[in-house]
Amino acid sequence: MLHFREGRSCVRYKCGLLNTIQVVLRQRPGWVEVKDEGEWDFNWCDVGWLRENFDHSYMEEHVRINHFRNHYELTRKNLMVKNLKRYRKNLERDVGCMEASKCEFFPCTFALPSEYHLFVEEFKRSPGSTWIMKPVAKSQGKGIFLFRKLKDIMDWKKDGTRSEEQKDAAQVESYVAQRYIENPYLINGRKFDLRVYVLVTSYVPLKAWLYRDGFGRFSSTRFSLSSIDDKYMHLTNVAVQKTAPDYDPEKGCKWQLQQLRRYLTAKHGRETIETLFKEIDNIFVRSLQSVQKVIINDKHCFELYGYDILLDQNLKPWLIEVNASPSHTPSSQEDYEMKCSLLEDTLNVVDMEGRLTGKEKRVGGYDLMWNDGPVYREDVNLGTFGSACFSANTHLGCVNDREKQLRRLLKPFPGQKRM
Repeated sequence: MLHFREGRSCVRYKCGLLNTIQVVLRQRPGWVEVKDEGEWDFNWCDVGWLRENFDHSYMEEHVRINHFRNHYELTRKNLMVKNLKRYRKNLERDVGCMEASKCEFFPCTFALPSEYHLFVEEFKRSPGSTWIMKPVAKSQGKGIFLFRKLKDIMDWKKDGTRSEEQKDAAQVESYVAQRYIENPYLINGRKFDLRVYVLVTSYVPLKAWLYRDGFGRFSSTRFSLSSIDDKYMHLTNVAVQKTAPDYDPEKGCKWQLQQLRRYLTAKHGRETIETLFKEIDNIFVRSLQSVQKVIINDKHCFELYGYDILLDQNLKPWLIEVNASPSHTPSSQEDYEMKCSLLEDTLNVVDMEGRLTGKEKRVGGYDLMWNDGPVYREDVNLGTFGSACFSANTHLGCVNDREKQLRRLLKPFPGQKRM
């Protein structure tokens, strides 16, 4: 059996993960799971599978897989910063400081051990400031700590706590030391960050989609710099917050992005918040451009990134990290529904069924943000405006009427009645 495009009846999929993505794939009309060594058309794999199998797999034209070969260029903390620094330097050289300044959205960061001496110089320039230490290839807040004294990391350097994983050849660097954002924007005295989803379907040319929904992740403890050892105060990762003594699974520690955007707009006015969201769009585009030349582009691959963005008191957005395997495990019913929609729409954009024309600017909750250049909204009247009035085709934290849009957009599956 093969797949829709060739007039066959099904898409054969393989899935190495046991969370919401399994549910979404199982419910998709005409998709059939293959076990073990069976042939597949679509593979939602974990990065471990990719590392072991990608190079040995022959893939036919229509086959799709959910990671690029060297996705870690953007998603490993040290490589992301290395690529961004290089990109910023090239911009400065080729276009000028003004353009390069648009990349000033990540905190001052050093890869350790290799940049230890550079780090020490910078550290001594601003005594008393707070730094955060993170393992380069771990997620969910594991191994992270804050420090203000060099002796704290001297202990870390001597300490034999480096795991087997870090001795792995792939892990030349083990940690990054990053200047801690000491003035985060607080709501009810609590720190939060934004989790936003960006889908890249091609790097050459760059084609990226931005999902309308996402969420703010709040810490359960009121923020203060007087204690730097309280992880519940400083780390907003859900995996960390879930273990807090006063965590309430019913309430969780998340706000939907719509709610957050409404709150900020009510407080600061529409114009200020539109500017903020434009700056967040800039982070997505620049970070993807910074790895565009190093990612091995492959027509079989797509990638769903989870971006973590932190706002400071001046409403400046900072890129904290990009995740290659953003968690699809829900923390509440609302969260589950959002993640199901996100994953369904990811499959709609990847379009194994061949139902799209390729000219779409919107598919469900996704808006096409970049297609070898910026994408503008449909409602721009070119006759009356100069180019300055173009609006980017992004609607982060705006209404997501995805079901209505999908009904208009998609022809029903073969043998399926219209919704």
